[in-house]
Amino acid sequence: MHGSDASRSEAGRKHFNIPSMALDADVNYPPYFDTIVAGAIGGASGDFLMHSVDTVKTRVQGQPHHRPLKYHNMVQAYRLIWKEEGVLRGLYAGITPAMLGSIPATTLYFSVYEATKRTLTGYHVPEVVSHLTAGSLGDLLASIFYVPSEVLKTRLQLQGRYNNPHFISGYNYRGTWHATKVIVKYDGFGALFHGFTATILRDVPYSALQFACYEQFKKFAKKQYNGEQLPIGIDLLTGSMAGGIAGAITTPLDLMKTLLQTQQTPKHYSGIIEGMVWNYKNHGLGGLFRGVGPRVFWTSLQSAVMFVIYEQVLHVEEKLRNRGDWPPTEVAAKLVPK
Repeated sequence: MHGSDASRSEAGRKHFNIPSMALDADVNYPPYFDTIVAGAIGGASGDFLMHSVDTVKTRVQGQPHHRPLKYHNMVQAYRLIWKEEGVLRGLYAGITPAMLGSIPATTLYFSVYEATKRTLTGYHVPEVVSHLTAGSLGDLLASIFYVPSEVLKTRLQLQGRYNNPHFISGYNYRGTWHATKVIVKYDGFGALFHGFTATILRDVPYSALQFACYEQFKKFAKKQYNGEQLPIGIDLLTGSMAGGIAGAITTPLDLMKTLLQTQQTPKHYSGIIEGMVWNYKNHGLGGLFRGVGPRVFWTSLQSAVMFVIYEQVLHVEEKLRNRGDWPPTEVAAKLVPK
């Protein structure tokens, strides 16, 4: 795999204060610092490349309920937004707050995920339980950065008159900073965390399922390739399957997150359960899975891109490490306090 020798593992353990059992359990773990860097690059790259699909999903889910609906499915919505609004103001609306949240969130996520996973497996906790727990805890802490950026991103994706005469949502922001000031001024600082519970209840199980599935799919694939480095196509497939399965299962929670963050007065509901009941009564079972197509499409591709880039960056880091050119010790020393 992307392993380091025993002495390097021991040095990494001492520097990052990770229990020795965690690394002793599997000496083939990539160095901790490498996984953080690779995870941050992979996660942020996946979010950036798939942002347009996320915008389509948000529009399908967050459009006004009156008939006739403007957006009917992913393909029609994608084409219409591209035609009417273009790429930057349409499909990539909200990209600035998305990236401002994604970079620190993914960095923190992979830091917590790797440390938790290695510690738990080191104490002989079953792999699946370790991965589920690590994914849940990582996402819970990363939400500190992710949720405010998600609120801003979502509202800018549902932009109104200033930048978008083609979609009437009631949100009229000139940009990220203007949206932040308006939200804090009229709704208070807490409004930046609207839908926090819904986001947590969506992302924690999503991340747990995504990473647990990926670890198991990758483990199975490595057996087929006798432990050799997996081809990019297999990395794409395992990442895509993991993201798609997790995305489909958590679609109702994703829908409620979007609606709780964007609904305006008069509000139809104030909580997740109340909102799910209201949507079921008014729109049926299909109403709870509105946007499932673009969500699964987005989570599949985003997950595939993230894990492929993650694995490729690890390969590059390993080659640099073998040449003695990695890591930049000054940066690594500051990453985690001694």
